[in-house]
Order: sequence, then structure tokens, then C-alpha cells
Amino acid sequence: MSGQNGQPDDGPDRRHQRPEGLSDDTVEALGSLSKALETTERARGHLYSFHQLTGTADLELDRAVELLHKAGHADWAEAVRTQVLGRNVIPGHWTFQIVEAYDHTYYRPFRELEQAAVEELADGRDHLFEAEMKEARRTVGHPHHTARPDVDPQITGGDGG
Repeated sequence: MSGQNGQPDDGPDRRHQRPEGLSDDTVEALGSLSKALETTERARGHLYSFHQLTGTADLELDRAVELLHKAGHADWAEAVRTQVLGRNVIPGHWTFQIVEAYDHTYYRPFRELEQAAVEELADGRDHLFEAEMKEARRTVGHPHHTARPDVDPQITGGDGG
């Protein structure tokens, strides 16, 4: 595909171009909304880490109970088994229930709202703020600053190194 002056077209794909009439303020607002959702994605990942780490610790308690029995400390083994093993992490909740509540109460509604805003305000075009930032910061024509993944530096005369 060729652009101006017979040069290869090295601009963003249509999916990452601002729809006609979309204001700077709207692009910035959608970028901020996206950034907030990305932060929530990270928080959700930490919640899953909490879930898995707590579960791993609880399963290791089985071994601790066994080893305490083997070492002749039946009272301590029984204390661990009855006081900590399988215990709720907050009243009435194991970690999977916390993850489920977070997903249902906060994460899914947030994700759905962000997607709906992008659909309605930007014709479904994600990451417009970032795409415009990339376009402003890249060096046009440089083989490692291409706008799209489908532009191969080897084909466009880049050194590939």
C-alpha cells in the first residue's frame, strides 16, 4: 500500500484512527477510563495471587499437621488442623468467594461500562489515546518505528537489527 510521494503507507490502521468529529477531550477521557480499567485488571491479578497463595499455604498445612504428628507433637498438630487449616479468611469467605464477589460487584460492571463507552463514543475503536501518542512519538520511516504490526522492516528496507 502506498501513501504520499510513493512511500509506503506507514500510518495507524483504521481501527486506531480517531473517528470523524471525535474531540480531543473525548479521546483523553476514554484513555483515562481505559487506564483505570487496566489498573483494575492488575488489582484483579493481585486478588488471584492472594487467592492462589492463600490456597497453597492452606494445602501446605496438611504437611505441617502430618510432620507435627510424626515429631510427637499431636496437640500442636491438632491445633493447626482445627484452628487454621480450612479457616475462612474473612467471616464466611474463602478466597474464591472474595474473587467471585469482586468480579460480580466491581470488575464485570466496570469492564462492561468501559466497553460500552468505547462503542458509543468512539465507534468501538480501542486505545485511541495510546495510538495517537505512538504516532506522535515514533520516527516515520524508521524500520523499528512502524505504525502497524503488518509493516515488515525487512520488506521496507530496514536493517532488521
